[in-house]
Amino acid sequence: MNTVSGDKVQKSAKAALEAGEGLLRLAPTWVPRSFLQPGRRLKLHPDDYYALGKHRGGIDERWFASTTAADNEGAPPDEGLSYVEHDGARFTLKDAVANLGAELIGDAIWNKYKRWPVYSKFFDNMGPIPHHHHQSAEQAALVGREGKPESYYFPPQLNTIGNNFPYTFFGLEPGTKKEEIVACLDRWNCGDNGILDYSKAYRLKPGTGWLVGPCILHAPGSLLTYEPQWGSDVFSMFQSLVEGRDVWKHLLVKDIPEDKQDDNEYIVDQLDWEMNVDPNFKDSHYLEPIADGNTESSGYVDRWVVYGDVRGEQLFSAKELTVAPGAKVTIKDNGASGVILMQGRGKIGNLPFECPQQIRFGEMTEDEVFITEKRAKEGYTVENLGKECPLVMLRYFGPHVNPQAPKVGDYKK
Repeated sequence: MNTVSGDKVQKSAKAALEAGEGLLRLAPTWVPRSFLQPGRRLKLHPDDYYALGKHRGGIDERWFASTTAADNEGAPPDEGLSYVEHDGARFTLKDAVANLGAELIGDAIWNKYKRWPVYSKFFDNMGPIPHHHHQSAEQAALVGREGKPESYYFPPQLNTIGNNFPYTFFGLEPGTKKEEIVACLDRWNCGDNGILDYSKAYRLKPGTGWLVGPCILHAPGSLLTYEPQWGSDVFSMFQSLVEGRDVWKHLLVKDIPEDKQDDNEYIVDQLDWEMNVDPNFKDSHYLEPIADGNTESSGYVDRWVVYGDVRGEQLFSAKELTVAPGAKVTIKDNGASGVILMQGRGKIGNLPFECPQQIRFGEMTEDEVFITEKRAKEGYTVENLGKECPLVMLRYFGPHVNPQAPKVGDYKK
């Protein structure tokens, strides 16, 4: 496969767009995390979870339609970036967007951000992730980065087993004092610093989700998670040990200004304190799917699985489309999207669309595409060629694309 870059990307990207009639085929993008243990539900071949070497850590994430690089120590510069493959050539989606701009992502997003500013991924771990938060846009800008609000949806197809700890800690118990959390950070090298003594865990349920803004502590549990989010990889880990595993101190301070990395009071002040100690935290963050219209009699159901605003803005949203066996539907969306097929076999537009049983590292699949804004607005077909199994796909959208989407809490109506 010939990797194309520079001036040659535009020609290759236009050829791929024409062949796909506004859809781009994407290759799987695998990302390791050296401080976590893979949950082994990504359909990656058992021999390939450490394909990048034990020193890099096991592969526990797959990123979708990503133009964001992973912030991993020792990583190559393209780690986390999605590649388009067409006619013997490959090029990053990031380069395609840089060359074609609004032709791919629409005028509104291109004019404001000059990039595809969001991405999504599966993260899949055997146990919990350390209690941590992601910086706000203002905080991240101090170190030349971008903030990172995010969201979670737990797809039932990949969560037949919950692994070691299917519970997530969110925020802090009401009444917690800042000096208590500062003291936890002061105890970093004393073993377990006790940060979870001040938090509450919620049992995770497949088929539901959460919306989590920046500056909110969270320790994600062991369900495989679909995670639409802002295009950044900033974080600060507040927990020193997880299941007896060491969390390195540099993971606390990697996105803290250099002159503040020994100032634990400054680090704790990055938290949105009111949001973290909210006694009604679940009411403001928990999501359940909401059907978009009554369409089941037409052979499909399109459900909102990620929705709501972060600090007054809709920064991303996501839907789950289910197409009945033998059915063919035309979908129209307000903007571009990144798509991953969860189950079934069929076609999306003129492209074969099939969910793999197992994937070798470096192997091309037919389960991921990027839909351009123009094609999304004109409409694209999704056909289920299976006779018994519903076809299910997830797709996520960029900022301000779906003002008609539900608000947090609307599932109760």
